[in-house]
Amino acid sequence: MALAFRRDFSGRWLAAIAVAAAAAVAAALVSQHIFEMRPCAWCVLQRLIFMLIALVAGTAASLGHAGGRRLGAALALALSLAGVAAGLWQHFVAAKSASCDMTLADRLVATTGLNRSLPEVFAPYASCADAAVDLFGLPYVAWSLALFMLLGWAAAAVLRRAR
Repeated sequence: MALAFRRDFSGRWLAAIAVAAAAAVAAALVSQHIFEMRPCAWCVLQRLIFMLIALVAGTAASLGHAGGRRLGAALALALSLAGVAAGLWQHFVAAKSASCDMTLADRLVATTGLNRSLPEVFAPYASCADAAVDLFGLPYVAWSLALFMLLGWAAAAVLRRAR
């Protein structure tokens, strides 16, 4: 009985992580295509990280095996930490730069080829300084950072519970 509860707990939390990460990308796309908030390379990199979190957590949530769920939670946690790092870099370094051209984010997105195959989602259209906008009084990247931290916390909770 206790094992079944733990499995249900991890599955529900991993599913919630996947939904929240996918919702973040949806919100970014609405911001871009409806409110014309053009993304920079660091914004696009964070979209990619959110999509990877959604993929990993969603896949892990569908697994009945506790080991697979632990692995998914660990990967989601690692990706969340990568997202926090990208967000902090964007806020403290890149947003003060006139160009994101050929930064780590720009190279990673270009290397995947996603900027060419799905430009409406993954092509950067603004410099980092231009993309530094506020949403409800907070920098847009602060919302991203908060969600990455929340997703990381949730993934860590799944790992703690799985022990």
